[in-house]
Amino acid sequence: MQRRSQKSLQDDITPLYLGLGDNELRERIKNAFELIKGCRLCPRQCGVDRTEGETGFCRTADIAIVSSWGPHFGEESPLVGRHGSGTIFFTHCNLGCLFCQNYTISHLGEGMEVSSERLASIMLELQGLGCHNINLVTPTHQVPMILDALPHAIERGLSVPIVYNTGGYDSVETLRLLEGIVDIYMPDFKYADPEVARRYSLAEDYPDVAKAAIKEMHRQVGDLVIRDGIALRGLLVRHLVLPEGLAGTEEVVRFIAEEISPNTYLNIMAQYHPCYRAFDYPPLDRRISSREYKEALNAAIKAGIKRIDGVTI
Repeated sequence: MQRRSQKSLQDDITPLYLGLGDNELRERIKNAFELIKGCRLCPRQCGVDRTEGETGFCRTADIAIVSSWGPHFGEESPLVGRHGSGTIFFTHCNLGCLFCQNYTISHLGEGMEVSSERLASIMLELQGLGCHNINLVTPTHQVPMILDALPHAIERGLSVPIVYNTGGYDSVETLRLLEGIVDIYMPDFKYADPEVARRYSLAEDYPDVAKAAIKEMHRQVGDLVIRDGIALRGLLVRHLVLPEGLAGTEEVVRFIAEEISPNTYLNIMAQYHPCYRAFDYPPLDRRISSREYKEALNAAIKAGIKRIDGVTI
């Protein structure tokens, strides 16, 4: 797909999926379900046949599992606007973060199975409430089912941007199935150090995987385009500051500035607090200090990042 100029994007608010075509979308759905036969949907490459009810690391077969949904006002301001971001929280995860703040959903499996038709109805319900987008939270392991819901939603009038809100542990192969469908990619970039990623999220290859994934996301949608205060299309990266520099913030922001774009919209997040099993893994058993957060912000500014959420540069 050829990427359009920033100016043309600002003039065009039509969600990408509306221009894809029904035949192409159905081909993407078919290909996505092929990926979960001998599953290679995400970098774990579990190899189970999810279409036959087998489950791997993510404990999910081939039916969508949703925990909750509704307008969310705690997201980044360009997503929230006046009426909220239409979040859908998907159950389970392909990461094993021992400090997960949504651990009842990701680790304990809080949620219920929903059909493609019901998932489409949820999207339309959120749009009907005035939400500015459909925000798919932890979607990586449920991509085929999400895609399967889209034709139903489109046929019934879905017309707001789709946000892919991910932990950043995504395969490029799967992301390419989403090209021309996802309007806004919002990945985490959690760690720069493989050993830290292994210890706290059971994913030693996380840094390399996240870098490749973010590059692909940016190739597809470019820098974040905001019109009248609302995000329309592009990349928004989140980075959660961890105690004692465990997240490797300096390397993360350098990569974003030098290998993605200094105009990347970046949220340096200060809200870390111990959850789930973090109390057993010092220094994750404490909140970050104001000094640690300021150092992270300064690192991003020094690296040349020009768009930091909530910060005027």
